[in-house]
Amino acid sequence: MILTVTLNAALDVTYFVDEVTPHASHRVTQPVERAGGKGINVARVLAALRHPVLATGLVGGTTGRILREDLRASGLKAALVPVRGESRKTITVVSERNGDATVFNPPGPHVDPQSWRAFTRRFAELAARADVVVLAGSLPPGLPCDSYAGLLATARDAGAVTVLDTSGAALLAALLAALDAGPDVIKPNAAEIREVTGRSDVADAAAELQARGARTVVASDGPQGLHAVTPEGRYRTLPPAQLRGNPTGAGDACVAALAAGLATGLPWPDLLRDAVALSAAAVSAPLAGDFRRDLYDQFRTTATVSVERPHAADSH
Repeated sequence: MILTVTLNAALDVTYFVDEVTPHASHRVTQPVERAGGKGINVARVLAALRHPVLATGLVGGTTGRILREDLRASGLKAALVPVRGESRKTITVVSERNGDATVFNPPGPHVDPQSWRAFTRRFAELAARADVVVLAGSLPPGLPCDSYAGLLATARDAGAVTVLDTSGAALLAALLAALDAGPDVIKPNAAEIREVTGRSDVADAAAELQARGARTVVASDGPQGLHAVTPEGRYRTLPPAQLRGNPTGAGDACVAALAAGLATGLPWPDLLRDAVALSAAAVSAPLAGDFRRDLYDQFRTTATVSVERPHAADSH
């Protein structure tokens, strides 16, 4: 079973407009609301791929009730823990003319110590049943930056492989944990990895974060594909084509592919090929958490997605 964790779950509201124009009024053609947040989006993709998956996280208030109902209606298995306050709503405005997405992310509800203790107890129970644990997204207010580090240690003690997709102080705190309790895989994007390392070269930044405590680093670089630093070597995986669409769910689809590949024991070249193919197929889908199955099946072939191994990874 793959367990996904979304500590800052959200009701994702997506507006589709012809084109985003500053200081202008826009006619929304297809407003959509549904449960989201990175871990929930990852769980949606995994469920569509027919992997056993369970979504957990923190939800509160009327928005939290809507989140629970939406997940129940979609058939996605969830074990959510209540928190005082109101879960957030995120707003994504997608320009149908060029595929650009503008995203507004509120901070989320304040998490009090009692709610956090309840969640960590529930998480320990769930992690004991999981083969892979995915921890994804931002930390809500009230949680210290080392919160993911504690969850990683719990998952590691339970024998699960861990995948972390977060940024900033939360990412650095997780890497500062003891090496034997650090994440097995981290998946920052190019902007996030440059922010925490100060390096402009994504591949070099990935190698630095591996040296800081991550066993494997997979950095997504949009149309430039994936840079991966693994125990077996460094890889560069290129997407099949430049695609137009909504890019907001591409990173979550990548994480889903990584989790699925780790659960099934895929070798890194095949796993990364799947990850870039699924990410590209997600760009062509209208909503985060979705992907186009026909494009995924097409892109994952060796003829359309190439994996390069430029040089061996440094030993640390």
